[in-house]
Amino acid sequence: MTTNKDPQDKEPGKAEQPTKNSGSSGVGIMKRLRRSASATEHNLSSLRNRKSTQNLFDQHGNPIDLRQYRKVLDKDENGNGTNGSEKKLRYRRTQSVTRAEEISNKEEKQRRAQPGRPIHRPRDSLFSWSSGFTNFSGLVNWGFLLLCIGGLRLGLENLLKYGIRINPLDWFFFISGHNEGEGHNALILSIYSLVHISLCLAVEKGLAMEIIAEGLGLFIQIVNIVVLVCLPVVTIHLKGHAFSLMGASTVCFFYSVLFLKLWSYVQTNMWCRQTYYQKNPRERRPSITLAELKKGVLNGGEEDEDVSKLVQYPDNLTYKDLLYFLCAPTLCYELNFPRTSRVRKRFLLKRLLEVVIGVNVVMALFQQWIIPSVRNSLIPFSNMDVALATERLLKLALPNHLCWLCFFYLMFHSFLNAVGELLNFADRNFYCDWWNANNIDTFWRTWNMPVHRWCVRHLYIPVVQMGYSSRQASTIVFLFSAVFHEYLVSVPLQIYKIWAFMGMMGQIPLSAISKSIEKKLGPRMGNIIVWASIILGQPLCIMAYYHDYVVQHFKNSLNGTDYSS
Repeated sequence: MTTNKDPQDKEPGKAEQPTKNSGSSGVGIMKRLRRSASATEHNLSSLRNRKSTQNLFDQHGNPIDLRQYRKVLDKDENGNGTNGSEKKLRYRRTQSVTRAEEISNKEEKQRRAQPGRPIHRPRDSLFSWSSGFTNFSGLVNWGFLLLCIGGLRLGLENLLKYGIRINPLDWFFFISGHNEGEGHNALILSIYSLVHISLCLAVEKGLAMEIIAEGLGLFIQIVNIVVLVCLPVVTIHLKGHAFSLMGASTVCFFYSVLFLKLWSYVQTNMWCRQTYYQKNPRERRPSITLAELKKGVLNGGEEDEDVSKLVQYPDNLTYKDLLYFLCAPTLCYELNFPRTSRVRKRFLLKRLLEVVIGVNVVMALFQQWIIPSVRNSLIPFSNMDVALATERLLKLALPNHLCWLCFFYLMFHSFLNAVGELLNFADRNFYCDWWNANNIDTFWRTWNMPVHRWCVRHLYIPVVQMGYSSRQASTIVFLFSAVFHEYLVSVPLQIYKIWAFMGMMGQIPLSAISKSIEKKLGPRMGNIIVWASIILGQPLCIMAYYHDYVVQHFKNSLNGTDYSS
């Protein structure tokens, strides 16, 4: 028996002969193949992976056809498939599905070949999730058109019932406080805030120069900003008749923003001071602009001459730096804000025009639509007539929501972008896509980015670092926000209720409900819950405060109030 042949002496068409060792190995494998019951994984592993039968011969020199032994090769020592029964099961299922598709395709071809010209095929309805259809832009246009028609009908009804109530002269009197208050108390109180600003800067300089002890300095700063935010409450409570409603609202809003900014200013300088004196490890660092990252510090610390150097602590403790921060459209202080290279005049002009037009639109909606609806809700709300009060609430929801949307665009896009353009402030992320929020938490994190960043940076993270859980920190943030919402409403109106506070604290259980609905019914239903809370929650709060305001300030004339639908 010849087990080894010269490759050059082999017959044409035959594969190359194996060596003696390989031939004897082949004989052993063939014997084991004939005794398939004793075949093992170790002996057959090389044959299983073989894609060709070249160089494989039996003891007689005949090529071995592995297809004859595939069943033996595909079994392990226990008689199971190589990759287990699960793989074989999936393989059989795949074969069955493929076979079913082949049968279906053949039937389809046969049906199409019929002389009756069939036109039907397996398809799902478009409103079924299994259809995969997502283009509902036509229905969106229909809903928008229907909303516009409904709004126009309500507007026409308002015009026919009350006539044209729009009077720009009344807007001027309201904004300027004409015939309200005594003198210019709101302006004087706003100018007085420079005392608190100067004291804050002086203390920071004393701390930087180590003239004032750290504990004493922080105590003075805390007392300063607490007195700052409490000053409007005391002043308006003692001399409320000296302030107009618009003046009191402006003062409260201005002092609230100043409170948040000075808090950020003090805390950021404290972080810088800890690094500057190396008392604590570095926890915060001054921010640098994108241009400075690309052009500034390069090649292991070598600075580019074209890029201005960053301001370092304590060189930032100047009136110019502090006043820029107080005017900038942000609540979070940094030593080096990102800056733009120029002012875009056309962009700035567009934003200023939007501010002028937006203010007039909001005032017109208030005077023509909201004020009559709120006045007519007084009697049903006082008598606790649920049906009529609900009707008033729904009637007030549309104009109030339109005013809220106009105010959002006016404040967060037009006004803040105009201020940022004037001050070359480059970070214009004043809002995110809150309209796509699937739960209440997402809405509050996206609709007012300056406040959200302040809460995360100066309240949420420090509270978590103190050892509280994230849920407890979120509750503290909502509590802080609820206090300031109540502050901005109750102090100007001089009615100290808790409706705005309860409305904000009610966002905590509403957040859990919206998350549960999002999880069980999908993100679309979660988004509907968010919109429903926005559309219906605000009118209810307005009606409650208007009722309390009238009862407290016009109690004697309340009996003569007429209700008209």
